Amino acid sequence: MTARTTTSPRGNHQAKWAVPAALIALSLIPVIAGAARLSELTGGAPTPQNARFFGSPIPVITHIVTVTVYSLLGAFQFIPSLRRGKRSWHRMAGRILVPAGLLAALSGVWMSMFYDLPEGDGEALLVLRLIFGSAMVASIILGLFAIRRRDYATHGAWMTRAYAIALGAGTQALVILSWILVAGPTNETTRAILMGASWVINLAVAEYVIRRRARMAGHASSTAGRAVKPETTTAGHPSVP
Repeated sequence: MTARTTTSPRGNHQAKWAVPAALIALSLIPVIAGAARLSELTGGAPTPQNARFFGSPIPVITHIVTVTVYSLLGAFQFIPSLRRGKRSWHRMAGRILVPAGLLAALSGVWMSMFYDLPEGDGEALLVLRLIFGSAMVASIILGLFAIRRRDYATHGAWMTRAYAIALGAGTQALVILSWILVAGPTNETTRAILMGASWVINLAVAEYVIRRRARMAGHASSTAGRAVKPETTTAGHPSVP
């Protein structure tokens, strides 16, 4: 007699929300920092840390608002049940997320190019921001091209990469804090290395998710193919395989 394992509805519900809950928790770090920055811009006086934003506040406000929408709303795109149906949550949310993601990435690139570098940043970090910001824009555009071809797997892969880049700020805060606790304050070089490594970590996790999703889809297809084996007939009678 073989043992039969069952999964409770409560367990399925908790597993379904584990990933978006973790992504939202990671997003809260830059979201809270962005909210504090907005408060400074709308009701505070310039300081050495934020003076560069007061002369041209529109790009930074755009960046904060769109990153907040993209990171929080985007977390729910990783719930499989919300991706089903012709007029699903996934499709409707995507119409908000695509422009939000593009504006977040483009405003981030603009700020990197035209705002003065803050203290502690250097040219190496500037180049990294331009590279990963451009990569986020390219990923979203490639995801759009893929969905127009109805290539859902490729679409999901590129959108997952774009989201991983967008969450870089959350991972960077954790990585830099860990470094400070262990090794002390950062300088320009270590800050650039740690922030670049954080983007790489996020993209590595994204690639793992993409490949795992592809393996699961392939396994499901092969299982379905074995379960339904077509019969060939001769003169109305099934042939012997």
